[in-house]
Amino acid sequence: MNASDAFGYEIYQHTAFLRTLALKLTHHSEDAEDLIQETFYKAIKNRDRYQEGTNLKGWLYTILKNTFINNYRKKRNQNTYTDDTENQFILGSMASDRATEADSPAELSTILENIESVEKSYLDAFMMYFNGYKYEEIAQEMNIPLGTVKSRIFLARKKMMEKLKDFR
Repeated sequence: MNASDAFGYEIYQHTAFLRTLALKLTHHSEDAEDLIQETFYKAIKNRDRYQEGTNLKGWLYTILKNTFINNYRKKRNQNTYTDDTENQFILGSMASDRATEADSPAELSTILENIESVEKSYLDAFMMYFNGYKYEEIAQEMNIPLGTVKSRIFLARKKMMEKLKDFR
């Protein structure tokens, strides 16, 4: 067995650990498997950065966590919608009527500018909560205390409401 195969075998031994962690982060088995595969790929690709005798499990954990965070940020920054329903029923049903269509892009961009002007640390915590993460998960991902997560989400809501009070 050559060194590359041996390293692949070593990282494969941590699959169960990585799967548990990936499921906690993604809450979806297919996304978790994709995250594990991407972690293995990055580990093998960056094998030269791993120092023999150090904690392989910890190194893999860091790769998995950083990959998840990067993917989350990419997803958050995309404004794309996918519709897998037959004939794109959901997107078709979201079409606005012609009377409000002319003003909506300008209003939407103004609303988004106001929301994005909220301090980044508050907005990041709020967006994770908005996307279904529990307070404890946000605290773990952002590496901050639970109370800080709660206050950031509260303050983000408060600041957004202040900035958007004219749109009610």
